[in-house]
Amino acid sequence: MKTSRFLTLVVSLAILAAPGRALLKVVASTSDLAEFARAVGGDRVTVDYIVRGDQNPHLVEVKPSYMMKLKAADLFLEIGMQLEIWAPQIIDGSRNARLQVIDCSRDIHKMEVPTAKVDASQGDVHPFGNPHYWLDPENVRVILDEIADSFGERDPADAAYFRANADRYWTSLARSIANWRQLMAPYRGRKLVTYHSSFSYFAHRFGLEVAGYVEPKPGIAPTPSHVVALEQQMRQDRIGVVGVEQYYEESTPNAIADAVGARVIRLCTSVGGREGLETYTDMMDANVRALAGAFAAQQ
Repeated sequence: MKTSRFLTLVVSLAILAAPGRALLKVVASTSDLAEFARAVGGDRVTVDYIVRGDQNPHLVEVKPSYMMKLKAADLFLEIGMQLEIWAPQIIDGSRNARLQVIDCSRDIHKMEVPTAKVDASQGDVHPFGNPHYWLDPENVRVILDEIADSFGERDPADAAYFRANADRYWTSLARSIANWRQLMAPYRGRKLVTYHSSFSYFAHRFGLEVAGYVEPKPGIAPTPSHVVALEQQMRQDRIGVVGVEQYYEESTPNAIADAVGARVIRLCTSVGGREGLETYTDMMDANVRALAGAFAAQQ
């Protein structure tokens, strides 16, 4: 009896230690990618991330703790398109030769790709286009596919499991997208101003137009002359909504709105960026409803 129990224990331990049974260790650059990775990976992965939802992903202070996260990881998921200009330093500092970097933008239809040479005089312009593509919910399908494929390549035995999880998440999200389209349908063609160029993909998906920015150039603080010009444009185009991402100050947008009779609304760009917005669906639903409410109030 003792021999039988011993053999059972040995076999169980061997199964647990067998190749392919270890959990994939995944680190994502943002909280959004972390949610998608958890949805796809299920109980076959562990997931951590670098940038909190209330942080500006363009401006991340490189810390040794981030390098340690990557040192223990199998996969690093990034938005790409040079959103994470800080990532190479963390990757190099991790000294993890087995780390695989997954660029989730690879199959994205990219917007606002510069057609001329980019230099510092243009502000924080991304040479490969606007990287805020995850704010178009239809692009989540592309991201999920990239993650499922990457997980499946690293762990072929669970490839079907990852694909099924990706499909399940997308099916749920697609229902929400249908509702958001219905909510935004009355406001197609409406214009708004945002602080930064975060909502280009969102606006394109729902038929809106981002007609101006509080920043005179990406990443450059607003100047008095730019504020005056923006106010004139808003009066001329009858723009009544200013959307402000969660990590930007409100004083300048409030002053602009007061001058032209517009309304400032807080928009969110990442999971966890504001209290209560702990999932991608929560975040997108809050953005859609805030905009729909602001446009309705202008009628």
